[in-house]
Amino acid sequence: MQARMQNPATIFPEAMKTVLSLSGVSRRQGLPQATIELVQLRVSQINGSSVCVEGNVRSAVAAGATDEQCASVAAWRHLSCFTAAERSALALAEAATRLADRPDPVPAEIWDEAARHFTEQELAALVLAIGVANMLNRINIITRRHAGSQPWEC
Repeated sequence: MQARMQNPATIFPEAMKTVLSLSGVSRRQGLPQATIELVQLRVSQINGSSVCVEGNVRSAVAAGATDEQCASVAAWRHLSCFTAAERSALALAEAATRLADRPDPVPAEIWDEAARHFTEQELAALVLAIGVANMLNRINIITRRHAGSQPWEC
């Protein structure tokens, strides 16, 4: 499948600068980098963005996630290789990505469990990271950017 258009960042370079700035803010708030990368990998899997899945796996490994975690993040509920904090972040990421799947998209029990593991600042960083991943996934899907094509930052 061929991409529909060139990378949107090459059309509006200030867009990439803004996205990278927002992403950078979330990465500087004390949340473990491996957690951010695993969350963004799971979001990209749910959305079916192959270019982001490919990039997120590389980023997750570079940030300290294990090969086992990267290979099995879709089954995080059933595996002991994820910490309780990572599980709560992944649950929040799934709920925030699948907003239309239930009447209360992010139920209190999911939010409260994440709040048990992360400070307000870390939760804010997590929410921003989830939002940025969803936005980049959607841009890549709309423009049919796929693994192996000119990448859009994920």
